[in-house]
Amino acid sequence: MDTALLLIRLTVGPLVAGHGVQKVSRLLGGSGLAGGAEEFRRDGFRGGALTALAAGTTQIGSGLLLACGVLTPLAAAGIAGVMTVALTVKWPHGLWVQDDGYEYPLVLVALALAVAMAGPGRWSVDHALRLPVWPAPWAALTATAGIASGLAVRALLHRPKPTGAGAGTR
Repeated sequence: MDTALLLIRLTVGPLVAGHGVQKVSRLLGGSGLAGGAEEFRRDGFRGGALTALAAGTTQIGSGLLLACGVLTPLAAAGIAGVMTVALTVKWPHGLWVQDDGYEYPLVLVALALAVAMAGPGRWSVDHALRLPVWPAPWAALTATAGIASGLAVRALLHRPKPTGAGAGTR
């Protein structure tokens, strides 16, 4: 079990962190903060650079924390939150990633929840510091709060696309 958790953490954590780096810089093929802000605008979100910076830094921080197994339920909550926002963006395209669907964000949310519930394993900073493993219901509740925060971000920052006569004519 410890090896499986380490494998999941060392795969998911750096990938999520790397995705955040792309949102806020030109590293790893990113288009910089301006490009991240434009991506959010294109997806219908307000906030521009601030939104991209918040998402990117959450992905970087949560991904690195998960990879190291530090404050694991909180790291999982951060990943679940930002990936829930991504899932809502991709939802209209359906499930499958080849159609720009929500398959990949859904997998990341599920993995974050699973690691939160199982704990980081023996090969983690949490274990080395002898931090208690949160009972699965509390860890799941924390990670679920991440999902709720992602839905709140969507509700607060997303602008619905105009509909009706004259929509998109300007």
